[in-house]
Amino acid sequence: MSTPASSAASRAVPPALPWIMWGLGALFYCYGFFQRTAPSVMVDELMREFAVGAAITGTLSGLYFYTYAGLQIPVGLILDRFGPRRVLAVACALAGAGSLLFALSESLMGAYAGRLMIGGAVAFTWVGALLIITRWLPPERFAMMSGLTLACGMAGGVGGQAPLALLIEQIGWRGALGVAAALALVLAGLIALIVRDTGPYSPPAPTPDAGPRPSLRAGLARVLRNPQTYVVGVYAAALTSPMLSFAGLWGVPYLQRVHGVDRELAALATSGMMIGWGIGAPLMGWLSDRLRRRRVVMLIAASGSLVTLAAALYAPGLPFAAVAALMLVNGVVAGGMVLCFAVGREHNPLWAAGAALGVVNMLAMAAGAIFQPLLGWLLDRAWDGTMEAGRPVYSVEAFQSAMWVLVLMQGVALAAALLARETRCEQQDTTTRPGPPA
Repeated sequence: MSTPASSAASRAVPPALPWIMWGLGALFYCYGFFQRTAPSVMVDELMREFAVGAAITGTLSGLYFYTYAGLQIPVGLILDRFGPRRVLAVACALAGAGSLLFALSESLMGAYAGRLMIGGAVAFTWVGALLIITRWLPPERFAMMSGLTLACGMAGGVGGQAPLALLIEQIGWRGALGVAAALALVLAGLIALIVRDTGPYSPPAPTPDAGPRPSLRAGLARVLRNPQTYVVGVYAAALTSPMLSFAGLWGVPYLQRVHGVDRELAALATSGMMIGWGIGAPLMGWLSDRLRRRRVVMLIAASGSLVTLAAALYAPGLPFAAVAALMLVNGVVAGGMVLCFAVGREHNPLWAAGAALGVVNMLAMAAGAIFQPLLGWLLDRAWDGTMEAGRPVYSVEAFQSAMWVLVLMQGVALAAALLARETRCEQQDTTTRPGPPA
């Protein structure tokens, strides 16, 4: 419900402005996803450049998630307090600086620092975009708009695979990341000029007789005391793990080795998983909003992801085209992961929305921090010592012995969906102020 002040503010701006602001937030999220998946088409170059194996390469890529996931709680609190305009503009500029640092690094330590900086900067993208939706667009559109935002991210992920692979062939991986740095700086300027903090659906400002505004700690404490926060966070992490670790890094070398295809075709196939997410996230959000049910759609997403991923990785004798099709379908159903943000928000008060979204996203992104290096470690354990052109080569058996953990996680997602409480698309916690300390 909008307040008179916020309604007056909304009438003073063009009707298209909320959509433009959301679009800029979604573009920043798209950029963050591009950086998330970019190492997947640089695996060979990074191994040769820095003389490392799969475990170190997985760590180099996964460092993005260490700062990304680790900052999600403060991200939500910072955005709740300072609003999206300044925060997203500064973060976008820092993301460009991190990309430039990575591009210019001659040592592994410099590359580590660049990835950490990128991850920390783009940590603000998802929650920032959702906060723009929360403050500027009607609540009944939240799940669908969350899905559309995720679809923009998937577009960035696709751009970080086959198109980036072609660009790398032309100007090298360093040149490609330099171009990415310049684009981030332009986007930072647009966000600073256009995005506004307060919209018609912002929580009402505290009145003088209502006491001080809720503290950052109060919002975080409220979210952390809610068991459903953890249920939906585990659901998100488990369902996201194949997209972040397989499509995001190890899928290209896996398909090259197991199915004998070239890098561009392997990148196109793993992009199919992200294209599927881009289709499935808004579709699942729309279906959930239309049915006014969250839990049943979450169950469909988890069970569908379990079946399709297991078939793509372990069904014997499947041709490459069938595997690519299964990855696309897997992405469509797994896009239902986006519902965890709607459920997490609906189980927590609106005055702690940033904290709720930040905690859930932290748990979701922990999947990348854990599974990218974990799969690399499992590959190194199964490595038979073969080297080629200065880099280790992993056998079909090594890849297949590592990927089972992703199938297991889809079972975890299904269990978490069964534990989730239905909200019927309605705010379950409607308190407008935090209660007294326990």
